[in-house]
Amino acid sequence: MKYWARRKVYFVIWLMLVVGAIFPRAADSQVSARYREAVNKSREIIAATMAAQKIPGLSIAVSINGKIVWSEGFGFADLENNLKVTPATRFRIASVSKTITAAAMARLYEQGKLDLDAPVQKYVPEFPSKGVVITARQLVGHLSGIRHLRRDPDPAKDEFFDRKIYCKNVTESVGRFQADPLDFAPGTKFGYSSKGFDLLSAMLERTSGKDFLDLLQNEVFGPLGMSNTGADDNRQIIPNRSRFYSLDAKKKAINAPYVDQSCDWAGGGLLSTAEDLVRFGSGHIQGDYLKQGTFEKMFTSQKTSDGKETGTGWGWRINHDKEGRLYYFHPGENVGGRSYLWVYPKEKVVVAMIHNVTGAHLGSITEIARTFVAVPN
Repeated sequence: MKYWARRKVYFVIWLMLVVGAIFPRAADSQVSARYREAVNKSREIIAATMAAQKIPGLSIAVSINGKIVWSEGFGFADLENNLKVTPATRFRIASVSKTITAAAMARLYEQGKLDLDAPVQKYVPEFPSKGVVITARQLVGHLSGIRHLRRDPDPAKDEFFDRKIYCKNVTESVGRFQADPLDFAPGTKFGYSSKGFDLLSAMLERTSGKDFLDLLQNEVFGPLGMSNTGADDNRQIIPNRSRFYSLDAKKKAINAPYVDQSCDWAGGGLLSTAEDLVRFGSGHIQGDYLKQGTFEKMFTSQKTSDGKETGTGWGWRINHDKEGRLYYFHPGENVGGRSYLWVYPKEKVVVAMIHNVTGAHLGSITEIARTFVAVPN
């Protein structure tokens, strides 16, 4: 009797697990119902955006109060092999990578390992003096005077498209621009700079004693559960990596030009999923990743030396929507895709969208984010 009693208990437990896997919990159903109208409206916006701009594949995720309430893939991650985008598809997140580098910097700052106002040479002594002090605070806020990628009508001279050299480490990356003159005196102007973030990554490596990518794993990806985020390394086999596309003169999708991201991990060289990006954004506003004081510094606009706000804190941009609600955001553009990350801190709403074609923009993310913010609690 005891044997059959145990078998009955085991069967009941097994049945409960199966039913739980097939049928969502009541709370999950309520969340889905609550946001169904916002999801349907957003799907219409996405369909129109993809059709108008000939976007092969796109992924979106929305997190509210730290929980992903919607995640969906649209179109194709690989046109040749007819592979559809799923929530696990990894895209180039381009300059959204800068917010991840800023997070690693913030963690080292909290640990007392990094002085944000010390000269670069304290950590990277081989970086040549420019006759003025350049600091991590300036680098993370685009106030350093370090140049950005050079653009040129000739693709062979354009650093956005002509990136084919492999950098073994961030020191080698910095060596490619360290002799160049500054664009302006540090602190006097806002000048967007991916190269500045590459220099920042060298500072982070030296003060932490860890390879930059290992540092990101330890201080960002691991703590925030970002298991599908990492370097867009052409040498590696990376599961679920999207193919990358451009459009020809007839707006037909073609394979995007080859680029090597290894000289620019920190400024724009990472892969991720929309779900990982909303985990990242949510981690900042849930209050358990950064200390409150660090959070406030990160999301306070820096100022130029004449007192003008730049609209950028530590990596993140800061703005208000037309209803006056505060939000933090960062866009990213790369060969073969664009990315957008929007965070409404008060409403605890985070939205990420990523796609896989050069040039097409996702300005519609603003409307989608506002659609979810407007849903009653």
